[in-house]
Formats: sequence, C-alpha cells, structure tokens
Amino acid sequence: MVELDHQFTMPKPIDESWNAILDLERLIPCVEGGSVLEKTGPESVKAQIKVKMGAMSMKFTGTVTVTEQDAANHRAVMQVKAREAGGQGHANADVVFTLNNGGGNLHTAAQITGKAASMGEGTVSAVLDALIADFTTKLATL
Repeated sequence: MVELDHQFTMPKPIDESWNAILDLERLIPCVEGGSVLEKTGPESVKAQIKVKMGAMSMKFTGTVTVTEQDAANHRAVMQVKAREAGGQGHANADVVFTLNNGGGNLHTAAQITGKAASMGEGTVSAVLDALIADFTTKLATL
C-alpha cells in the first residue's frame, strides 16, 4: 500500500471547483495517459490509463466511482479499480479530495500488484507521486 498526500490550487470559486472534481469525464483526462472510455452511471465511468514505469509501459483499464460526496464540507471519495491489460496486475486506489477556497488536499491510498509492483515500492511511489503532482497542476485548468 502506497499512501500519498498532495496540495493543489484551483483558482475558481469553490462551488465551481467542486462540480469540476465530480465531473469524471473532465477530471480523468487531467491524469497523464488517462481517458474515459464510457460513462457507466451517474457517479461512475469506465476508464483507462497508460503508465510508464522505467522502461516498461503498461495500460490499466477499470472503473472510477465517486463513492462519497459531502457537499457541505467539499469532500469527495473516489474508488479506482483497474486491471493491467494482458497481465495479472491490479491498480486499486481510494482517492479523497478535500476542497477549500483556492484549492485543497488530495490523499491517495493505492495498492498495486503484478509487473508494476515488481519494480519495487520506491519506484511505484516515485511514479505515482509524479503522476499525481502533474494531475494536481492540471486541476487548476478545470
């Protein structure tokens, strides 16, 4: 299990930022290599991400679901469940967004198995950290 925390800024009013975070079809493309394949429900999508880890490139496909929404406190929890294409690996994560005026916090608890995990926890952590840092920079454009 890898746990990471990131701060981010969102220059728009908090209610606009809140709506943007909950709009998975806008949110997921902010992740490098991420795309939405189809909307599967009001709070869920089927998505994929292409990740580069060292010399390896992997594709994960799965679901992203908003499992909790607390509009009063601007806190949302999303669950990511993905499987490595053509492999045995999984990438699952619980992602918690807590917004405040001008930005917020992002807490990620990820569990990676398979080829990606064989790279070692340090590499997995570094790749995830870079991916999330890039993502939080793009949140400002939503």
